[in-house]
Amino acid sequence: MPAKHYRWNDIEREELNPQIGRRLITGERMMIAHVYLAEGAVVPKHAHENEQITYILEGGLRFWIGADESEVIDVLAGEVLHIPSQVPHKAEALEDTLDVDVFSPPRQDWLDKTDDYLRQK
Repeated sequence: MPAKHYRWNDIEREELNPQIGRRLITGERMMIAHVYLAEGAVVPKHAHENEQITYILEGGLRFWIGADESEVIDVLAGEVLHIPSQVPHKAEALEDTLDVDVFSPPRQDWLDKTDDYLRQK
């Protein structure tokens, strides 16, 4: 497979709901996304097979980790959170936030738009 160059601004921004948008780049075995969250935006609790690394470029997210949401972690600009496969988590934007999410393997639900938990108004 040949190398491919991307520019974020050339990728269409998908608006999932009034507070969350994203842009995706997908390879064979990994995916990277820019996720744009308005202050107060909530990503409902979910879990997935995909290993996830979240890197906050601007703003901050508060994560609740685990089935009982007992672990609370604030991840701010310049910080990274690793979420292993099948670990339940939810998040709320502490301010307007741009985060980079890396998934392995790629999130099939994001590609085929069956990620209903993000599409609630």
